[in-house]
Amino acid sequence: MNEAVQTSSTFTPRVFSGIQPSGGLTLGNYLGAMKRFVDMQEAGTHETVYCMVDLHAITVWQDPEKLRHATRELCAGFIAAGIDPQKSILFNQSAAPEHAQLAWVFNCVARMGWMQRMTQWKDKAGKNQQNASLGLFAYPALMAADILIYHATHVPVGEDQKQHLELTRDVAIKFNHDYGVDFFPVTEPVIEGAATRVMSLRDGSKKMSKSDPSDASRINMTDDADTIAKKIRKAKTDPEGLPSEAEGLEDRPEARNLVNIYAALSEQSVAQVLAEVGGKQFSEFKPMLSELAVEKLAPISTEMARLMQDQAEIDKILAHGAGQARELAAPILKKTYEIVGMVGA
Repeated sequence: MNEAVQTSSTFTPRVFSGIQPSGGLTLGNYLGAMKRFVDMQEAGTHETVYCMVDLHAITVWQDPEKLRHATRELCAGFIAAGIDPQKSILFNQSAAPEHAQLAWVFNCVARMGWMQRMTQWKDKAGKNQQNASLGLFAYPALMAADILIYHATHVPVGEDQKQHLELTRDVAIKFNHDYGVDFFPVTEPVIEGAATRVMSLRDGSKKMSKSDPSDASRINMTDDADTIAKKIRKAKTDPEGLPSEAEGLEDRPEARNLVNIYAALSEQSVAQVLAEVGGKQFSEFKPMLSELAVEKLAPISTEMARLMQDQAEIDKILAHGAGQARELAAPILKKTYEIVGMVGA
């Protein structure tokens, strides 16, 4: 996968994406990210680089032992979901120091106002901004570096990350303009699929989250078949039957969420699903969804558990991926340093 550094407007088609190893992978992570990562890997149209972004995780304090466990568990989740380390580069972010080195350059390119506008900064720091970490504030510059250190041309993102990718594009454009080069690609977002944003099983207006106090609000990727079935059976719904067209899901967040999940797991559009189940009651639809979810998800949780029994093998996979990642990143960082005037770069 190594390549000569490109300074023209044509870049190798390459996908980059990462997930924070903050513990507790959910169905939302799988449908909103991992499943799509696998689809891109198997399409064969792009080189694929996938990462456990552990540097991002420590923007808020993490228990070191739990962070190590969560990083390995996330790697196991990637592999169990179908990421093949022989087809994709798979590694943890901190093992490729080029990310942090390019992030410093981008800290000097990005503007304070850009960072202050970030919705996630406002949400996470809230009224306590003076006590939030500098890392949390500068997080989007590191995210830009994650992407651009590989000259990634495409990034699969959920709606909640779209603003950060827009900042990545702004950084690339400003760097290229400031230095009179055409060096960094203006990365394109890839937002697609019926369930890019999976909602809580207890409240269809809230995103499915591992931080929700109710375990019944989410399907964890470590849940066994019985637990998956039980959670779907108890998922909140409304008393109406399912509509035959998507317009009938408006103002019905729980119904829309369950239909979206079914569509994503069955690789159909919402319209196709409703053509099949329109008119059914939830007493009929939930068993269908439960059977499908168990069929698709239970093998992943089983494989994750097997992989976690051999953590040395996981570490070996991560180390191999980090070596591949650095082969791509090192020449791009070197050229960046030359452009900005670093002696000896």
